[in-house]
Amino acid sequence: MQPKKALVVRGGWEGHRPVQATELFLPFLEGSGFTVRVEESTEVYADAAEMASTDLVVQCVSMSEISAEQVSGLSAAVAAGTGFTGWHGGIADSFRASSDYLQLVGGQFACHPGKEPCERRGEAADNFLPHTIDITELGRKHPVTEGLDDFELCTEQYWVLHDDLIDVLATTTHPARSWQPWQRPVISPAIWTRQWGAGRIVVTTPGHSLDVLENPNVRTVIERGMLWATRTASAS
Repeated sequence: MQPKKALVVRGGWEGHRPVQATELFLPFLEGSGFTVRVEESTEVYADAAEMASTDLVVQCVSMSEISAEQVSGLSAAVAAGTGFTGWHGGIADSFRASSDYLQLVGGQFACHPGKEPCERRGEAADNFLPHTIDITELGRKHPVTEGLDDFELCTEQYWVLHDDLIDVLATTTHPARSWQPWQRPVISPAIWTRQWGAGRIVVTTPGHSLDVLENPNVRTVIERGMLWATRTASAS
């Protein structure tokens, strides 16, 4: 059997540590039998031959921009069976101006609510809130999250805008606090999968910093998601 090929694409906003974050997972990919190519640009998405031979794309590119040709290449590869996965802003807050990318992924970061204004100190931790990642009934049976219990984090809690084509494996609830303008708790998807043509997509919204990525639950979801998203025999 030919080894599986993984393409790691990283860049964008440096606050999400794209190099250090992706380096955490390279040993796992290599140990799982992948040959790994790392790119610091989305230009590779426009290379049809390279994308067609890629079994898994791991993306960590927060914000940034993408050309129509590049997003078309990525979408076509996924539809043909290439797996696509990532975490936090590296996949759920990428290429805000590209409606085609947003449709591919199925969910987009809107905000991460912060602490009470009087507690803020003008630093990243102003947006770190204790919250629960709740595994759904589907998630309790899905290979990516099966066997995991609900777990607690204290980090950015993503509020995500999404469509009905995603299969939600875990959620998180934003409470309606007195200083917030919304009037009732809001449930947001935290981990989801998506079928796009013959391809599988997995999005994990926790992952703002390296310590969150090293949380055993978060890391398990991301690593399982890589394996599950990888091109299947039926998509070959």
